[in-house]
Amino acid sequence: MKKVLISLLTIIFLNIAFIAPVVVEAADKSAKSLFNSSLKETAEKTGHLDSKITKAGALKGVSLVISVVLSLIGVVFLILMIYGGFIWMNSRGNEQEVEKAKNIIRNSIIGLLIVIAAYAITAFIGDNLAVWVVKE
Repeated sequence: MKKVLISLLTIIFLNIAFIAPVVVEAADKSAKSLFNSSLKETAEKTGHLDSKITKAGALKGVSLVISVVLSLIGVVFLILMIYGGFIWMNSRGNEQEVEKAKNIIRNSIIGLLIVIAAYAITAFIGDNLAVWVVKE
């Protein structure tokens, strides 16, 4: 009886986890297509369909990809900091292990500073480039 109950609960959980999002996504796609078609129709009627603002769409996509990649690098930094701290806490006075942990922590902080600088430069150039493309 216990195995049957566990199997039934597993099936219910898998249905909720994997099938329900597909149904929601299908409804979301139809809503998005309706919204986009209405937006396109309005843009055509007002003469804004081929405006310069639509050129900035690709820049926003590239900016999103860069932001996601830099965010993932931030997660790697967090993992490296935890790993370095774990090595340091478990070194038990071994100087080689402590030095290894310090190097990992130091290098991950340097890497984080580089990522923050890259993100700042990307955001600055992306914002100014988007304005430049839209003006022309």
